Amino acid sequence: MTMSLPRLPRLGHSLRELLHARRLGALGTVDAHGGVFVSMVPYAIDTASGRLVLHVSGLAAHTHHMQANPQVSLLVTGADAPGAPVHDLPRATLQALADAPAPGSAAWASARAAYLGRFADVAPMTELPDFRFVTLQVTGARQIAGFGSARSVTADEMAQVLGA
Repeated sequence: MTMSLPRLPRLGHSLRELLHARRLGALGTVDAHGGVFVSMVPYAIDTASGRLVLHVSGLAAHTHHMQANPQVSLLVTGADAPGAPVHDLPRATLQALADAPAPGSAAWASARAAYLGRFADVAPMTELPDFRFVTLQVTGARQIAGFGSARSVTADEMAQVLGA
């Protein structure tokens, strides 16, 4: 007997489409002095673990910030189209906890497979000792599906959105 997951609401499907269609997000981290730092990062979705995957350099400021404080935020937006109202742009701000799986572990292998599934051209970079995978366990989100269509999304629904 197989158990089925509860069905996603209509906006859950829109959120899944947004996150799968886009490849870049604005990552918010907190520095040692409490300052907010935002950087652009490519991301993949590991449907096996229900986590987002980043591949970051040990030299990057955001990597050091995540090591000291794993609470992060990732903003993903739909594509801006000329002439379209910017307030209708779909977007989601995800709150998450960052974790760097140990190289060679099952979690690392899963993260690597998901990342290379989306960005096959960076395979050589995954072998560089300075780079590491970071997974983001989403703890909640705020979704704007268009003007007047906003909602908070629970961690449980995000697990469905990010899962297989």
